Parts: sequence; C-alpha cells; structure tokens
Amino acid sequence: MKRKLFCTIPQKLIKQPLLFTLVNRFKVVPNIRGASVTETIAILSLELEGDDANVEEAISYLKEEGVQVEILKEGEERAI
Repeated sequence: MKRKLFCTIPQKLIKQPLLFTLVNRFKVVPNIRGASVTETIAILSLELEGDDANVEEAISYLKEEGVQVEILKEGEERAI
C-alpha cells in the first residue's frame, strides 16, 4: 500500500526523529515529496509505502505525536 500525506509538524516536534521512528518501528518506507522547514513549523509532503496495517499504524503514530496529517486522495498533490 502507498499513502500520500500532507503533514504539518508543530515546533515542539521539528527536532524529533519522526521518519526514523516510522522506518524502524512500523517498517514503512517514507518518500519525501516536498518539505519546508522553519524554526517554528515544518510542512511535509510524504508518501508512505508498506503493508496496509503498518502504514495505518504509522499514520496513527504521527497523529498521536501531534502531527496534523491530511491523507491525500489518489492523484491529489499539494504544493509546498
């Protein structure tokens, strides 16, 4: 399964190793499609690939950590 996400990462999480955790804990492959990072916010266009359950658990983890996650529809893109 592949899922395209548009993530808004708050200041308190910018320095956290979120993608590292996704790879190691949930065994998904992240593909960064675009990003913008400042001192106060990070915006990330991300594609996650892996087993259905792992991708869903990875998305839940991001949300639980405080990342605002928007799941994009097939063919939908977001400019950063």
